[in-house]
Amino acid sequence: MKTTKLLIRTNHSKYSIFIGSKLISNLSKIIEKQSIKFKKCLLVIDKNAPTKKVYEIKKKLNKKELFFHYIRANEKNKNQDTTNNILEILLKNNFSREDCLISVGGGITGDISGYAASLFKRGLKFINIPTTLLAQVDSSIGGKTGVNTKHGKNLIGSFYQPQLVISDIDFLTTLPKREVICGYGEILKHSLISNKKLFKFLNKNFKNILACRKPYIVKAIFESCKIKKKIVEEDEREKNTRKVLNFGHTFGHAYEASLGFSRKLNHGEAIILGMSSALQFCKLNKILSSKDYDIILNHIKNNKLPNNIKKFFSLRDTNKILSFMMNDKKNITNKINLILLKRIGTPVINKSFDKNKIELFFKGELFN
Repeated sequence: MKTTKLLIRTNHSKYSIFIGSKLISNLSKIIEKQSIKFKKCLLVIDKNAPTKKVYEIKKKLNKKELFFHYIRANEKNKNQDTTNNILEILLKNNFSREDCLISVGGGITGDISGYAASLFKRGLKFINIPTTLLAQVDSSIGGKTGVNTKHGKNLIGSFYQPQLVISDIDFLTTLPKREVICGYGEILKHSLISNKKLFKFLNKNFKNILACRKPYIVKAIFESCKIKKKIVEEDEREKNTRKVLNFGHTFGHAYEASLGFSRKLNHGEAIILGMSSALQFCKLNKILSSKDYDIILNHIKNNKLPNNIKKFFSLRDTNKILSFMMNDKKNITNKINLILLKRIGTPVINKSFDKNKIELFFKGELFN
């Protein structure tokens, strides 16, 4: 199968994203052709990453001086302590800025690894090998790194672009259905904020995409990455247009945090649930037409994606959810900033609302 390639150009860096099958088999050649040189390498590996694939990566890099660090990648471990453990290995083994850190895992592994790479001597070479659908279409693109705190999700971090991203779709065959749905949520989001044609493709081919069948899954990943590439290149540091990527996230992140980042609701499920909430808010406030609202909600419901907040929360959880929404990093006033939708493909940014208005929405609409 043909490998597709995207080149990301930002004000601070330039790097390639490779998307295709059997890319790990050519790992050393890809790195060499991208002129990325290093002697030492620390592989930060998610314990859930497929053993055979990890072994293949180690084999392809056997000419380098290799170090390994395995992490249990979950939202609770996405913290400063985990980052410090990585930094300690780099310091103890006398890594230089010309050496490399390679992340092998999902978005959590990539976020922590990229954050550690940005901190170590103010910048270590960083290669990302995302192993989940969510990471391949979202967190591996754009340079956002960071960790969670008790105050909320991703509140400590940096913008740090990788030197290379290798998205081998063969990793996806090992994922449970729930993890594929997690990634699908971000693909759906990208279509809603930017590309009605992609939304129609998803609507028609949902089952093939969820089964990770070629060429459907490759097209979905590539088109999704293209949307994020365009947005990131326009606004690397999220000053304006990049905010559209947070559609559904203000609600979604608050849902995750309110459940203590538990397995009850993973990130992608929370974002789908958050998008459902945002769509209801749009319809209620006459921002989105009933026609588009019905089309999107039918897609979510017909494909059994998360859409009912009452399965996870009750009315008494409202204050806790609102507290996390108030702490969201997009807020610059004492109001809650929401990314909304005018129509499929047309987002609305920089809309802020009083906490009381959101509270009434929860009590009168979501928990009614």
